[in-house]
Amino acid sequence: MQYLEVKKARIEIIPMIDIMLFLLVFFIMVTIHMIPDKGLPAQMPGSSTAQELPKPKLVINLQVNGDAEVDGKTYSPSALEDYLRQHDPKNLQVTIAADKNADVDALVHVMDSCRKAGVTAIGLASRLENSR
Repeated sequence: MQYLEVKKARIEIIPMIDIMLFLLVFFIMVTIHMIPDKGLPAQMPGSSTAQELPKPKLVINLQVNGDAEVDGKTYSPSALEDYLRQHDPKNLQVTIAADKNADVDALVHVMDSCRKAGVTAIGLASRLENSR
């Protein structure tokens, strides 16, 4: 009597492993995008008209004393220009994250170095501020 046989329920483990691996990869990818770029803490200037820019390929931190830092290394304007030339300047997106107390003259020098190297996509980082 084959029709009266009761089969035991089985838990199929292979599809469960597939789903767990998919979830693991998904959470790793999400976590990687949540990690902020390396940088130094700075008080960013505020702007009520700030807009979201595409994720930059290179962030230049401009400190209060006028130092331009990229990936933890300090560069003079001419050295920064040489550094940018080595990184495909035509396709490079640069964001300058300047401290709000940084000298405007130093900011202009960093922007000049970017332009002399051939970088055309330059953004200035700021934090969004509520309208007053």
